[in-house]
Amino acid sequence: MKIEKNKIVFGSVLALILIFIISYSVLVMGDGDDESETLEQTEVPELKQDQKEYKSKLDAVNALKEVRETNAPSIYDEKLIDSLGFYDPDLREKEKERIVDSIYNSGRINYTENRYRNSEAEKANYSEVIADTSFILNKENKIANKEIGLEHQLFFSSNPLKNTAAITALKTEESIYAKVDGEQVVMVNSRLRMRLIKEAEIDGVAIKKNTLIYGFIRFQPNRAIIEMENINQHPVKLKAYDLQDGSEGIYVENSFRADATREVIGDVVDDINIAGVPQVGGIKKIFQRNNKNIKVTITNNYKLILKQAN
Repeated sequence: MKIEKNKIVFGSVLALILIFIISYSVLVMGDGDDESETLEQTEVPELKQDQKEYKSKLDAVNALKEVRETNAPSIYDEKLIDSLGFYDPDLREKEKERIVDSIYNSGRINYTENRYRNSEAEKANYSEVIADTSFILNKENKIANKEIGLEHQLFFSSNPLKNTAAITALKTEESIYAKVDGEQVVMVNSRLRMRLIKEAEIDGVAIKKNTLIYGFIRFQPNRAIIEMENINQHPVKLKAYDLQDGSEGIYVENSFRADATREVIGDVVDDINIAGVPQVGGIKKIFQRNNKNIKVTITNNYKLILKQAN
């Protein structure tokens, strides 16, 4: 049985191949016969409907139906749409103004006199007027020259007052609020670092908030005096006042005798000259050494008021 099935399959495949070769050769040979035929007349497709005949060309033209574009109606008035296709409600007024301006610029109408302008006649009249009044203009020029010369003489001979109004004093705020920037230990001539609490105007210059300010220390009895001479490379003259008591400087408790902490004690002792008291020089040295060795601790965020020095 197996042998018979194989033979059947082989025979069917061979038969299909032969059928394909025969059909392909028939198609190829058939195309060659069509090409040999020559075209004697162009074929025209048959019309399903009979064509209507007209007696004249005019009737045929009139019978043509005009095909119009069906556009949706515009929501705007077409008279108010400019050449660029934009809607302008004032288009008519602008068009009128344009026409009036063009007429006015061309010089054809005098609006004040309600008549047409004759440019040539006006030029002639204007030239005549200039010719007739030339001597008047010469006189006026001479008078004007004399007046100018007189004004020059009066100017150089006068003694004008100084323009004091132009010299305005630079504005400085009455009270400028600052605080000590960090806890600091200071001595005589030490530098104290401070910071502005809010923006201020000093000598006409606006100083921003949190700007660093540096002052120099000197001592008086129970007070540390702070003076400022420069802020951001800008020379100033300011003194610091205690926000708590309103007095100049910061209140401090001196560790040594209060009468020995004043900075000018050295100059006072220089004036002392008592015969038979040789120990005065030693007292002077003690006072000077004590004044220089005073140290004061100023706490962080200590509030101060800066005012202009007199």
